Amino acid sequence: MTETFAEQWTAWHEAHERRRADPHGFLAITGLYWLGERPAGIPGLPGIWHTGEDGPVVDLAEGESLEVEGGTLCGRFAFGPLDERGDVTVGFDGGVIEVARRGGRDLLRPRRPDADYLSRYAGTPAYPADPRWRIDVRFEAYAHPRAYEVGAAVDGLTHVYDAPGELAFEFDGVSHRLVAFPGHRPGELLVLFTDATSGVTTYAANRSVTVTAPDAEGRTVIDFTRATNLPCAYTDFATCPLPPAENRLPFAVEAGEKTPLSRAEGVATDAGIQAARS
Repeated sequence: MTETFAEQWTAWHEAHERRRADPHGFLAITGLYWLGERPAGIPGLPGIWHTGEDGPVVDLAEGESLEVEGGTLCGRFAFGPLDERGDVTVGFDGGVIEVARRGGRDLLRPRRPDADYLSRYAGTPAYPADPRWRIDVRFEAYAHPRAYEVGAAVDGLTHVYDAPGELAFEFDGVSHRLVAFPGHRPGELLVLFTDATSGVTTYAANRSVTVTAPDAEGRTVIDFTRATNLPCAYTDFATCPLPPAENRLPFAVEAGEKTPLSRAEGVATDAGIQAARS
């Protein structure tokens, strides 16, 4: 028997929730530490860390080690310059460390399976799956990709994306357009947006939705029932991008995920932002 639209959506969202609650996922982050040129220790992590022209560097004391790609690191290790939005995951006794570059700066984010917020996470509320929110759209490519600089969940940080084009559609007889960024898979598109529910029933800063690769004539579908929260909706340790100004829809998208029920809060310290004690 063919699954109904609601059943397909439920299966998709349950799988999405399982990925989100991965023991080393973003709900397991316990801190955000920006690396500087001056070597410094990070609370709860092995090594002394700094960054520079050669990218992140860690100096491990005798008896300290890290695991990367099946090998063991000891002494000094230079990760090399990281690409923007690039990252390397290394293991330590108690979890993993995300070594990454965001907004032109290098950072560390430890992720622990025993993180307090991860243990308390009970799922994300969402609107009922209504096929009305599965809307036909037309992709209109730019002659050349356009660089969009957008804000971030962290004050003073920006992200730059090369947008390949826009999605044009009608809703209730009114024409709308959304700037599309490259998706995670070849041909896919990613849309960051806000709407009239933002800050009311949905997270104020942003939501995202993945759009299937357009066909040869630019036709595809945007399914707002699969609009999801970005990590910044759940944690103070995220650096998520904000939508471009063009992607503020004037109507209420009563579909997809709503505001999370709780949040992982951080406390600013000399070393960085650390998880607040519950």
